[in-house]
Amino acid sequence: MTLSEIESLLGQEAESLLKHVSSTVSKEMLHKPGPDWVDRIFSQSSRNIRTLCNLQRIFDHGRLGKTGYLSILPVDQGIEHSAGASFAPNPEYFDPENLIRLAMEGGCNAIATTLGALSSVARRYAHKIPLILKINHNELLSYPNSYDQTLFASVEQAYEMGCAAVGATIYFGSIESRRQIQEVGKAFERAHALGMATILWCYLRNSSFKVAGKDFHEAADLTGQANHLGATLEADIVKQKLPLTNGGFTALKFGKSSEAMYNRLSSDHPIDLTRYQVINGYMGRVGLINSGGPSGENDLAEAVRTAVINKRAGGIGLISGRKSFQKPMKDGVRLLHAIQDVYLAQEISLA
Repeated sequence: MTLSEIESLLGQEAESLLKHVSSTVSKEMLHKPGPDWVDRIFSQSSRNIRTLCNLQRIFDHGRLGKTGYLSILPVDQGIEHSAGASFAPNPEYFDPENLIRLAMEGGCNAIATTLGALSSVARRYAHKIPLILKINHNELLSYPNSYDQTLFASVEQAYEMGCAAVGATIYFGSIESRRQIQEVGKAFERAHALGMATILWCYLRNSSFKVAGKDFHEAADLTGQANHLGATLEADIVKQKLPLTNGGFTALKFGKSSEAMYNRLSSDHPIDLTRYQVINGYMGRVGLINSGGPSGENDLAEAVRTAVINKRAGGIGLISGRKSFQKPMKDGVRLLHAIQDVYLAQEISLA
């Protein structure tokens, strides 16, 4: 995809997103993505040599290999949203092998999915594409619904399948979050000991985060703090939803905040809001990947927009699932390639 095609997809936002110069946190302060990412960022850390090798393996794979950027296919929606709802648009993806084929043909760095899905085909694919085992989930068959991430798999099972990394979700802000923090902290410690990388879905979940008709689950200040907690748990990569607003702490009247968070470290521009998420990951040492969001009518344009914002903010990539697997494979591959083309475009740089 050429720059002109990217501009066309961005439409009226093209100039605002591609020409924006951030006046909040300078790009010179960030740890910038690049081919030497693992050596520059993690070789000085406590990660052991096997973890460094698996991190490098992920960063070297796929169309974005050796760029410092990531394109990951995540598929845990069969548990989180029900398999029928997730795969009805394209029933071939009930078969996990087709999901791995999508990740491979789509040029992804890795695929992240469930224990059952990976274990069913691990011997065939563990040496062909980096596998990431998602070890906890929120299942929606319990009635009435509750929102709690519970362990479905062990770190040892990921190790035995040859996984390069483990992934987990914490619902920060939820009543159960303290338990989830403890579980994931122990799991990540074990994963690093066994030489696997760690990726944390740093999501927010609390009905009180909606106030006066406004939803602050995707506020930059709250999601930024969730990223900071994820970095504290030694996540190597944090996954976060793209911020849509700000001022969660002040609107909800809890926690601690500073006016500088809103008028100096951020602005209303989507790139500056996302940069606030980046700096909360130790100024970018713990790389930010943003989620692709649900599938809709303008998936290609929305995916490209998210990739541009993430890249220009200082993030290290995108993790997009439903937008790619809820359509025919050739269209899913095209969307994944479009995302990757944003990161391959030399003309699109840090704001």
